[in-house]
Formats: sequence, C-alpha cells, structure tokens
Amino acid sequence: MLFGLSLPPDFLVSVVVVLVPMILSLTVHEYAHAWTAWKLGDDTAARQGRLTLSPVAHIDVFGTILVPLFGVFSSGFGLIGWARPVPISPHRFSRKITMRTGMIVTAAAGPLSNLLLAVIAIATYALLVRFAPNLVAHVGPRGSGVARLLQSMFLLNIGLFIFNLFPIPPLDGSRLLPRSMDNLVASVGPYSWILLLLIINFAPFLLTVPVGLIAHLLEALFQTRILGGWL
Repeated sequence: MLFGLSLPPDFLVSVVVVLVPMILSLTVHEYAHAWTAWKLGDDTAARQGRLTLSPVAHIDVFGTILVPLFGVFSSGFGLIGWARPVPISPHRFSRKITMRTGMIVTAAAGPLSNLLLAVIAIATYALLVRFAPNLVAHVGPRGSGVARLLQSMFLLNIGLFIFNLFPIPPLDGSRLLPRSMDNLVASVGPYSWILLLLIINFAPFLLTVPVGLIAHLLEALFQTRILGGWL
C-alpha cells in the first residue's frame, strides 16, 4: 500500500527498471543535442553547463520522473518521458552550414542517440545470451535484474526514438519538417501538449505499432528475443 493505493508486488522493482534507464537515456539524448550543437559552433549549451552526461543537468522532475512513474503505475511500464530542452542558438553555428541545416542536424542527434542506445542494449543482451547465459536466464517481466534492465533500455529507447520524431513542437520531429510547414508548426505550437496527450491516451497505436516493428526488426537482426512477454 502507498498513500492508500494497492500496488503490484514488484512495483518498486518496476520503478527502478524504468527510471534508471529513462534517466540515463534522456541524459544521453540531451547531451547528443548539446554535443552536436557544440561541434557545429554553438557553445550555448556548453556555457550553461548542459554539455555533460550528468543527469542532474538535464532532469525535468515532471517529464523525467513523474510521467514515467505514472506509466509504471497505470500500465506496469513507462515508455514516455522527457528532460529539460537543451538551449540552441542557431546564429552561432559555423558559417559552413546554414542555420536551418544546423537545427535539423542538432534535432536529429537526440532521437538517433536513443536508437543507438537501443542497438547497444540488444547487442549486449545477445552477447550475454551467448557467453554468460546465466545473467539473462529469462526474458520478459519475470527475467533477471540484468535482463530486465537491458530489456527496459532497449524498449524505452525505441519508444523515445519514435516519440521524439512526432512532428509536433517542441519534439525534435517538428524541426525536421520542410520550410513550407513553418507556419503550420508555429500555429500548432500553443496546443502541442494537448495534441500529445490526446495521442498518448487515445491513439497509443501511433507509438506502440512502430515501436513493435522496430523492436522485432532489431531482434531479427541480432537473432535474439530480448522482449519476451513485454510486447
């Protein structure tokens, strides 16, 4: 019982399994934005202490902690979360690249970092299955601690990859749209979180279907079944 609510017996384990990979994944996501901007000549994030892999610099209490916790409580697994956006100043980009191209590259770096983390997670799992099978003896929600953390890291990062590519501001996908859609993006901006909440609550297939497709594609590529009964 917590505050009068009945919780699943492994609730605390589920919280750790979700929050630890979520915090790490969002930290890497924001660092990827900051590092890419810095490499393109913009040191705004670096000057504000955001060019770091310290989670303290990136955590948003609501998006990084409370939203994933709500997911664990409501469905047993939190697939969505976000951190504090990294500040970007396009006018500081190197003159070798246009401001728009710089923004596209910087925006894409975040989701791509999550896809890379998912690949690292399943590659590590596949190696453990071959060389240290006792560490990942079971798959699914009742798997070992190592297995569950790797499964969570894998699934979360695919979810973050897809979620951040939604073409809705302030998500990264909105910065990847053609210039002709700038006015539409600007008009949608004030209502973006309403749209995101509607999608998450009433059209979850927009997230779960592509997540499942990418997850199973990577499982086939690495010839291992990491998800078990999770998806």
